[in-house]
Amino acid sequence: YGGGVYRITDWAHITNCHVIPGEGIIQGLAEVGAPKGRGLLLLAEMSTKGMLATGAYTDKNVEMAVANDFVIGFIGSRRFTEERDLITMTPGVGLHASGDALGQQYRTPEMIVTENGSDIIIVGRGIYGPGKDVAAEAQRYRDAGWAAYENRLK
Repeated sequence: YGGGVYRITDWAHITNCHVIPGEGIIQGLAEVGAPKGRGLLLLAEMSTKGMLATGAYTDKNVEMAVANDFVIGFIGSRRFTEERDLITMTPGVGLHASGDALGQQYRTPEMIVTENGSDIIIVGRGIYGPGKDVAAEAQRYRDAGWAAYENRLK
């Protein structure tokens, strides 16, 4: 993270991690990243069918995040806590709720931002899928995400 070939802290302002190794993973990343003003997202949930990151695992993510200022938020399906102002970034975004053969479960920006309180949508195949006009699709998702955010503010 701080050394090696990629020297990630030199160019990545935000990184993410699973907390499966325990709280030491946060402390270790913070020792290198905090002095450089970096932040950490915890992978509290995934968007695939049958994911194992649920229940007690997700609760432990929230507990660790609230207790550690280096953590700036989560990757997950919904806002997890109001205890601290933490960002929630949500993957599995599609303009039409559906799924795919790989177990990915897509939800609309409206569901994610307005109903579940997420702050940022993470879009992959909806923009980069085969035959897609990347710029046009990115604009569609940006517009849908912004409209959902404005709806949440009402």
